Amino acid sequence: MKLTGLLEQNQLHLSFEVFPPKTSTLFEDVKQATEQIAALRPSYISVTYGAGGGTSEYTLKIAENLLKTIHVPTLAHLTCVSSTPQTIRERIRAMQNAGIENVLALRGDLTPELASADRNRLDYRYAVDLIRELKSSGADFCIGGACYPEKHPESENTVEDIRHLKEKVDAGCEFLVTQMFFDNNLLYRYLYRIREAGIHVPVIPGIMPITNANQVDRAIRLSGSFMPTRFRSLVDRFGSSPAAMKQAGIIYATDQIIDLYANGVRNVHVYTMNKPDVAAAIMSHLSDILKEGSAL
Repeated sequence: MKLTGLLEQNQLHLSFEVFPPKTSTLFEDVKQATEQIAALRPSYISVTYGAGGGTSEYTLKIAENLLKTIHVPTLAHLTCVSSTPQTIRERIRAMQNAGIENVLALRGDLTPELASADRNRLDYRYAVDLIRELKSSGADFCIGGACYPEKHPESENTVEDIRHLKEKVDAGCEFLVTQMFFDNNLLYRYLYRIREAGIHVPVIPGIMPITNANQVDRAIRLSGSFMPTRFRSLVDRFGSSPAAMKQAGIIYATDQIIDLYANGVRNVHVYTMNKPDVAAAIMSHLSDILKEGSAL
Protein backbone atom coordinates (compact mmCIF):
# COMPACT_ATOMS: atom_id res chain seq x y z
CA MET A 1 0.00 0.00 0.00
CA LYS A 2 1.32 3.41 -0.93
CA LEU A 3 1.47 5.76 2.04
CA THR A 4 -0.09 8.67 0.19
CA GLY A 5 -3.35 6.70 0.10
CA LEU A 6 -3.13 6.01 3.81
CA LEU A 7 -2.19 9.58 4.72
CA GLU A 8 -5.17 10.95 2.84
CA GLN A 9 -7.61 8.94 4.96
CA ASN A 10 -9.67 10.99 7.38
CA GLN A 11 -8.69 8.99 10.46
CA LEU A 12 -5.93 8.83 13.04
CA HIS A 13 -2.81 6.81 12.30
CA LEU A 14 0.13 5.73 14.43
CA SER A 15 3.28 4.28 12.88
CA PHE A 16 6.60 3.04 14.23
CA GLU A 17 10.24 3.12 13.15
CA VAL A 18 12.66 0.21 13.57
CA PHE A 19 16.30 -0.19 12.63
CA PRO A 20 18.19 -3.17 11.19
CA PRO A 21 21.05 -4.96 12.96
CA LYS A 22 24.64 -3.88 12.43
CA THR A 23 25.87 -7.47 12.14
CA SER A 24 24.48 -10.82 11.02
CA THR A 25 24.79 -12.25 14.53
CA LEU A 26 22.17 -9.76 15.74
CA PHE A 27 19.79 -10.29 12.85
CA GLU A 28 17.44 -12.83 14.45
CA ASP A 29 17.08 -10.80 17.66
CA VAL A 30 16.27 -7.64 15.72
CA LYS A 31 13.94 -9.51 13.39
CA GLN A 32 12.02 -10.86 16.39
CA ALA A 33 11.77 -7.39 17.97
CA THR A 34 10.48 -5.84 14.75
CA GLU A 35 7.92 -8.63 14.36
CA GLN A 36 6.66 -7.97 17.90
CA ILE A 37 6.27 -4.29 17.06
CA ALA A 38 4.49 -5.14 13.80
CA ALA A 39 2.12 -7.44 15.70
CA LEU A 40 0.70 -4.31 17.35
CA ARG A 41 -0.75 -3.48 13.92
CA PRO A 42 0.53 0.06 13.40
CA SER A 43 -0.53 1.83 10.24
CA TYR A 44 2.94 1.21 8.80
CA ILE A 45 6.53 0.62 9.87
CA SER A 46 9.63 2.39 8.58
CA VAL A 47 13.00 0.63 8.48
CA THR A 48 16.11 2.78 8.76
CA TYR A 49 19.36 2.62 6.81
CA GLY A 50 22.81 2.43 8.38
CA ALA A 51 25.31 5.26 8.25
CA GLY A 52 27.22 4.97 5.00
CA GLY A 53 24.83 2.25 3.85
CA GLY A 54 26.40 -0.22 6.26
CA THR A 55 23.15 -2.08 6.99
CA SER A 56 21.44 -1.69 3.63
CA GLU A 57 21.11 -5.45 3.10
CA TYR A 58 19.40 -5.89 6.44
CA THR A 59 17.13 -2.91 5.85
CA LEU A 60 15.62 -4.66 2.87
CA LYS A 61 15.39 -8.03 4.63
CA ILE A 62 13.57 -6.56 7.62
CA ALA A 63 11.23 -4.47 5.45
CA GLU A 64 10.41 -7.40 3.16
CA ASN A 65 9.71 -9.69 6.12
CA LEU A 66 7.34 -7.19 7.73
CA LEU A 67 5.56 -6.62 4.44
CA LYS A 68 5.19 -10.23 3.29
CA THR A 69 5.04 -12.15 6.58
CA ILE A 70 3.32 -9.75 8.99
CA HIS A 71 1.47 -7.88 6.23
CA VAL A 72 2.19 -4.42 7.58
CA PRO A 73 2.87 -1.62 5.05
CA THR A 74 6.54 -0.67 5.09
CA LEU A 75 8.60 2.41 4.39
CA ALA A 76 12.21 1.58 3.51
CA HIS A 77 14.84 4.23 4.13
CA LEU A 78 17.42 4.82 1.41
CA THR A 79 20.48 7.05 1.77
CA CYS A 80 22.78 8.25 -0.97
CA VAL A 81 25.71 10.28 0.31
CA SER A 82 28.25 7.44 0.09
CA SER A 83 26.75 5.79 -3.00
CA THR A 84 27.40 5.74 -6.72
CA PRO A 85 24.62 5.86 -9.34
CA GLN A 86 25.21 2.18 -10.05
CA THR A 87 24.77 1.27 -6.39
CA ILE A 88 21.57 3.30 -6.11
CA ARG A 89 20.14 1.69 -9.25
CA GLU A 90 20.93 -1.75 -7.83
CA ARG A 91 19.16 -0.88 -4.58
CA ILE A 92 16.16 0.45 -6.47
CA ARG A 93 15.87 -2.84 -8.35
CA ALA A 94 16.25 -4.81 -5.11
CA MET A 95 13.44 -2.81 -3.48
CA GLN A 96 11.21 -3.34 -6.47
CA ASN A 97 11.89 -7.09 -6.40
CA ALA A 98 11.04 -7.16 -2.69
CA GLY A 99 7.69 -5.47 -3.32
CA ILE A 100 8.61 -2.23 -1.54
CA GLU A 101 6.34 0.62 -2.61
CA ASN A 102 7.39 3.37 -0.17
CA VAL A 103 10.86 4.92 0.12
CA LEU A 104 12.16 7.59 2.48
CA ALA A 105 14.88 9.33 0.48
CA LEU A 106 17.65 10.70 2.68
CA ARG A 107 21.12 12.10 2.18
CA GLY A 108 22.35 10.08 5.15
CA ASP A 109 24.69 10.86 8.03
CA LEU A 110 28.18 11.93 7.13
CA THR A 111 30.89 9.56 8.28
CA PRO A 112 34.08 11.25 9.55
CA GLU A 113 35.73 10.51 6.20
CA LEU A 114 32.88 12.07 4.22
CA ALA A 115 32.65 15.07 6.55
CA SER A 116 36.23 16.00 5.76
CA ALA A 117 36.08 15.16 2.04
CA ASP A 118 35.39 17.45 -0.90
CA ARG A 119 31.64 16.96 -1.29
CA ASN A 120 31.68 18.40 -4.79
CA ARG A 121 33.21 15.09 -5.88
CA LEU A 122 30.29 13.07 -4.52
CA ASP A 123 27.68 11.72 -6.92
CA TYR A 124 24.94 12.63 -4.44
CA ARG A 125 25.42 15.66 -2.21
CA TYR A 126 21.84 16.13 -1.03
CA ALA A 127 18.63 14.18 -0.60
CA VAL A 128 17.10 16.05 -3.53
CA ASP A 129 19.66 14.34 -5.80
CA LEU A 130 18.36 10.95 -4.66
CA ILE A 131 14.74 12.01 -5.12
CA ARG A 132 15.48 13.01 -8.70
CA GLU A 133 17.24 9.68 -9.26
CA LEU A 134 14.23 7.77 -7.90
CA LYS A 135 11.82 9.72 -10.10
CA SER A 136 13.92 9.29 -13.24
CA SER A 137 14.39 5.55 -12.62
CA GLY A 138 10.84 4.77 -13.67
CA ALA A 139 10.21 2.86 -10.43
CA ASP A 140 6.70 3.45 -9.13
CA PHE A 141 7.64 4.42 -5.56
CA CYS A 142 5.82 6.69 -3.15
CA ILE A 143 8.70 8.94 -2.12
CA GLY A 144 9.04 10.64 1.26
CA GLY A 145 11.66 12.95 2.71
CA ALA A 146 12.84 14.33 6.02
CA CYS A 147 12.16 17.78 7.44
CA TYR A 148 13.36 19.63 10.51
CA PRO A 149 11.03 21.77 12.65
CA GLU A 150 14.11 23.31 14.29
CA LYS A 151 15.94 23.50 10.90
CA HIS A 152 18.61 21.14 9.64
CA PRO A 153 21.77 21.47 11.76
CA GLU A 154 23.79 22.35 8.65
CA SER A 155 21.43 25.07 7.38
CA GLU A 156 22.44 28.68 7.90
CA ASN A 157 18.91 29.73 8.84
CA THR A 158 15.26 28.73 8.64
CA VAL A 159 14.68 30.50 5.32
CA GLU A 160 17.45 28.52 3.65
CA ASP A 161 16.24 25.30 5.22
CA ILE A 162 12.69 25.74 3.95
CA ARG A 163 13.96 26.68 0.50
CA HIS A 164 15.84 23.39 0.29
CA LEU A 165 12.76 21.56 1.55
CA LYS A 166 10.71 23.11 -1.26
CA GLU A 167 13.30 21.84 -3.74
CA LYS A 168 12.76 18.29 -2.47
CA VAL A 169 8.99 18.57 -2.79
CA ASP A 170 9.24 20.08 -6.26
CA ALA A 171 11.54 17.20 -7.27
CA GLY A 172 8.87 14.63 -6.36
CA CYS A 173 8.79 14.18 -2.58
CA GLU A 174 5.18 13.24 -1.73
CA PHE A 175 5.24 13.39 2.08
CA LEU A 176 7.59 14.46 4.86
CA VAL A 177 8.57 12.95 8.21
CA THR A 178 9.98 15.30 10.84
CA GLN A 179 13.05 14.99 12.97
CA MET A 180 12.23 14.39 16.65
CA PHE A 181 11.05 17.34 18.70
CA PHE A 182 9.92 17.69 22.31
CA ASP A 183 7.81 20.85 22.15
CA ASN A 184 4.74 20.63 19.92
CA ASN A 185 4.61 24.40 19.50
CA LEU A 186 7.78 24.12 17.43
CA LEU A 187 5.92 21.90 14.98
CA TYR A 188 2.83 24.09 14.80
CA ARG A 189 4.93 27.17 13.97
CA TYR A 190 6.94 25.17 11.45
CA LEU A 191 3.83 23.92 9.67
CA TYR A 192 2.61 27.50 9.30
CA ARG A 193 5.95 28.60 7.80
CA ILE A 194 6.23 25.79 5.26
CA ARG A 195 2.59 26.15 4.17
CA GLU A 196 3.28 29.84 3.61
CA ALA A 197 6.25 28.77 1.46
CA GLY A 198 3.98 26.68 -0.77
CA ILE A 199 4.75 23.26 0.70
CA HIS A 200 1.46 21.37 0.99
CA VAL A 201 2.40 17.68 1.10
CA PRO A 202 1.49 15.71 4.27
CA VAL A 203 3.88 16.24 7.19
CA ILE A 204 4.18 13.39 9.70
CA PRO A 205 5.49 14.40 13.13
CA GLY A 206 8.25 12.16 14.51
CA ILE A 207 8.11 11.52 18.26
CA MET A 208 10.97 9.98 20.25
CA PRO A 209 10.11 8.45 23.65
CA ILE A 210 13.12 9.17 25.89
CA THR A 211 13.20 6.17 28.21
CA ASN A 212 16.60 6.67 29.82
CA ALA A 213 18.54 9.77 30.77
CA ASN A 214 21.49 8.89 28.53
CA GLN A 215 19.31 9.40 25.47
CA VAL A 216 18.92 13.11 26.21
CA ASP A 217 22.49 14.16 25.42
CA ARG A 218 22.52 11.95 22.33
CA ALA A 219 19.26 13.45 21.06
CA ILE A 220 20.62 16.97 21.51
CA ARG A 221 23.91 16.06 19.84
CA LEU A 222 22.32 14.38 16.81
CA SER A 223 19.41 16.70 16.18
CA GLY A 224 19.98 19.86 18.17
CA SER A 225 16.51 19.40 19.64
CA PHE A 226 15.22 22.00 22.07
CA MET A 227 14.45 20.48 25.46
CA PRO A 228 11.63 22.39 27.16
CA THR A 229 11.82 23.05 30.90
CA ARG A 230 9.00 20.60 31.54
CA PHE A 231 10.97 17.82 29.90
CA ARG A 232 14.25 18.70 31.60
CA SER A 233 12.48 18.65 34.97
CA LEU A 234 11.21 15.17 34.19
CA VAL A 235 14.74 13.95 33.44
CA ASP A 236 16.18 15.66 36.52
CA ARG A 237 13.56 14.09 38.77
CA PHE A 238 13.40 10.55 37.36
CA GLY A 239 16.63 10.12 35.38
CA SER A 240 18.41 8.18 38.13
CA SER A 241 15.62 5.59 38.35
CA PRO A 242 15.48 3.46 35.16
CA ALA A 243 11.93 2.20 35.72
CA ALA A 244 10.54 5.61 36.63
CA MET A 245 12.36 7.33 33.76
CA LYS A 246 11.05 4.79 31.28
CA GLN A 247 7.47 5.27 32.45
CA ALA A 248 7.78 9.06 32.51
CA GLY A 249 9.33 9.12 29.03
CA ILE A 250 6.54 7.00 27.59
CA ILE A 251 3.89 9.18 29.21
CA TYR A 252 5.56 12.37 27.95
CA ALA A 253 5.68 11.03 24.38
CA THR A 254 2.07 9.85 24.62
CA ASP A 255 1.02 13.28 25.85
CA GLN A 256 2.73 14.85 22.82
CA ILE A 257 0.84 12.50 20.50
CA ILE A 258 -2.50 13.21 22.18
CA ASP A 259 -1.92 16.95 21.81
CA LEU A 260 -1.07 16.49 18.13
CA TYR A 261 -4.23 14.48 17.49
CA ALA A 262 -6.31 17.03 19.40
CA ASN A 263 -4.92 19.81 17.20
CA GLY A 264 -5.82 18.21 13.90
CA VAL A 265 -2.74 16.11 13.15
CA ARG A 266 -3.87 12.69 11.87
CA ASN A 267 -0.56 10.87 11.37
CA VAL A 268 2.19 10.43 13.97
CA HIS A 269 5.40 8.42 13.65
CA VAL A 270 7.15 7.02 16.75
CA TYR A 271 10.87 6.27 16.91
CA THR A 272 10.67 3.07 18.96
CA MET A 273 14.39 2.18 19.04
CA ASN A 274 13.39 -1.48 18.46
CA LYS A 275 11.67 -1.67 21.85
CA PRO A 276 8.41 -3.64 21.57
CA ASP A 277 7.44 -2.85 25.18
CA VAL A 278 7.70 0.90 24.55
CA ALA A 279 5.66 0.64 21.35
CA ALA A 280 3.06 -1.53 23.12
CA ALA A 281 2.74 0.90 26.03
CA ILE A 282 2.15 3.86 23.72
CA MET A 283 -0.34 1.90 21.64
CA SER A 284 -2.16 0.85 24.82
CA HIS A 285 -2.37 4.43 26.11
CA LEU A 286 -3.86 5.51 22.77
CA SER A 287 -6.12 2.52 22.08
CA ASP A 288 -9.47 4.24 22.63
CA ILE A 289 -8.27 7.45 21.00
CA LEU A 290 -7.20 5.57 17.87
CA LYS A 291 -10.46 3.62 17.89
CA GLU A 292 -12.43 6.84 18.13
CA GLY A 293 -10.22 8.39 15.45
CA SER A 294 -11.04 5.61 13.02
CA ALA A 295 -14.61 6.89 12.95
CA LEU A 296 -13.69 10.47 12.03
